[in-house]
Amino acid sequence: MSGNLIYVSGPSGSGKDSLLRYAREQLSGHAEICFAHRYITRPADAGGENHVALSPEEFAARSNSDLFALNWASNGLQYGIGAEIDHWLDKGMTVVMNGSREYLPQARTLYPSLVPVEIAVPQAVLRERLLARGRETVEQVEQRLQRNHLLEQRAGKVEIIRNDGDLEQAGEALVSLILRCAEPS
Repeated sequence: MSGNLIYVSGPSGSGKDSLLRYAREQLSGHAEICFAHRYITRPADAGGENHVALSPEEFAARSNSDLFALNWASNGLQYGIGAEIDHWLDKGMTVVMNGSREYLPQARTLYPSLVPVEIAVPQAVLRERLLARGRETVEQVEQRLQRNHLLEQRAGKVEIIRNDGDLEQAGEALVSLILRCAEPS
């Protein structure tokens, strides 16, 4: 494969979806850059990222038919990245995807040259954001924060984008990284 795969991950509440939406809007005129949709077993109107909603049965059928290049389970849901990314990579495109930090080691095995990017925020900011959205109890938020700390320690070498200030500043950092990866070598 001659293209580049940019694997964006980070804890829930870090602002991944907002940053990916920002980058997609800023780079919409770049034909050599594609943003992969995730296929997820959650309703389309669940909020957050623009994704393709699948029932658990439909997800299993697609998985059994090898229609996912990458797929994993997290927080009671199934996530997949369509096999179309392999076609895009073969055409030399830069593909940006929303991944899972927990699945990163498997993704690195399948795509050894992928560029891992972590959206990072301080624990205090993350706690505040998670509590503000009101989806989880205080205990569940604390469990997420503990999991985040463990995953940060296991990440290995990754590009870090800090998202604890202005969204535009972190968004421009992501756009810049994507553009650098898309440059012909």
